[in-house]
Amino acid sequence: MKKDFIAPIVVLTLICLVISAALAITNSFTEPVITAAAVERSAQARLEIIPDAEGFEELPLEGMPASVRGAFKTTNNVGYIFILASGGYGGDIEIMCGISMDGSIIKTKVLQHNETKGLGARVAEPAFGSQFDGKDSALEGVSAISGASISSKAYLGEIRDAFEAFAIVSGVK
Repeated sequence: MKKDFIAPIVVLTLICLVISAALAITNSFTEPVITAAAVERSAQARLEIIPDAEGFEELPLEGMPASVRGAFKTTNNVGYIFILASGGYGGDIEIMCGISMDGSIIKTKVLQHNETKGLGARVAEPAFGSQFDGKDSALEGVSAISGASISSKAYLGEIRDAFEAFAIVSGVK
């Protein structure tokens, strides 16, 4: 009876240990590759926003609005890039916003979102994001998406936070 009870426990424990070790070894080989790919995707996204940039210098986030998750300055003084995220209807909307040295938006891009298909997800469409191109902090002529006010307000709030962050890092008030 003792053998019938303990033997399966020992076998299952050994199987779990072997599988856990295999997963740990696999993770040790794949983690650097996954990290490098994420860094490369981020660099490509920044170049998509400011194609004239020669490189990017990461800036500290102290004193920035809470929605700012990352800030970069181009090494050739073309502009700044801010990565922002705040709550939309379906969760955080993460965007990247490029602002030129003269304080106008170069380009914006939605990096990820979980907004409702057909409504809130329209903030990720080029038609919505392109209306910000060339705008200054007044954002004149920018319109929200009808029926998706929460998503639109989140996006607009992030753009306003990008301008606030721009004022902090550039010294322009």
